[in-house]
Amino acid sequence: MSRHKPNAGAGELEAINRRRDVRRKTIPALAQAGPVSAWMVLFVTIPMLYIIYVSFMSRGVFGDVVYEFSLESYQTLLDSIYFKVIVKSLQVALFTTVACLLLGYPFAYYIARKPPEVASKLIMLIMIPFWTNSLMRLNSWLLLFQTSGPVNTFLQWAGITSGPITFIYTDPLVMLGLVTNMLPFAVLPLYSTIEKLQNSLLEASSDLGANPRQTFFRITLPLTFPGIFSAVILVFIPSLGIYTVSDMLGGGKVLYIGNIIKNQFGAIRNWPLGAALSVLLLVITGLLIFIYTRFAKLEDMEVV
Repeated sequence: MSRHKPNAGAGELEAINRRRDVRRKTIPALAQAGPVSAWMVLFVTIPMLYIIYVSFMSRGVFGDVVYEFSLESYQTLLDSIYFKVIVKSLQVALFTTVACLLLGYPFAYYIARKPPEVASKLIMLIMIPFWTNSLMRLNSWLLLFQTSGPVNTFLQWAGITSGPITFIYTDPLVMLGLVTNMLPFAVLPLYSTIEKLQNSLLEASSDLGANPRQTFFRITLPLTFPGIFSAVILVFIPSLGIYTVSDMLGGGKVLYIGNIIKNQFGAIRNWPLGAALSVLLLVITGLLIFIYTRFAKLEDMEVV
């Protein structure tokens, strides 16, 4: 028995040291992640769970929430009126995303090919509009496209139209506002990905006889696809739920999901229906994030 005591003492000492090392690693990690986790739980997770809970409740006579289980709000989403608005919102968000990609990719590629000092200035030019109030930017579109505004005046002066065209409070003007508002969210992730593209790969493709078009579709585009998908998420999700642009440029005549959610929680006071629409946006967001995570794993496998 006495011969095993030193070994037992050494084992206990090793266990104590191991626990001490775990504490040394765990405490700093908790100190860093603890506040962020508490913030996410209190101000993101709990409100989100409450919204999901309210979506299964009923609406009272005076607009209050009756805490009785009901699927009426989700059944209302299948109504032709709301269903058309949902489909229209998806179409507009898809159009905005595609337009931002088509405009943002060449611009991001151009910036990424410039020297760092020039690229930083060009990136700053993209961000300058966001230093101004969004209401001012939206009102500027209304002033430009009103019946007596500069655009209509130029069209009539050039003989393109015989009279003023109604641009304001229409879907095209709302789409224009969405594209201009969301374009930086497409350019920045695209620029970040294209900047990391190695010139040696492009040179090797050229040395092997590939023309610029083949190099772009076989080398550049596949390698920058993670940035493209990030841009899709950053543009599509806000475009689907934003309501300020359609409120300002649509004048209450153009309704998307975001406008209906705002009205349900505001003037109409139908919180369960507004919550159900919010849950729909959460599902779409979660689906896109799931696809992105799966895509990221596939990218990692290909790199390996």
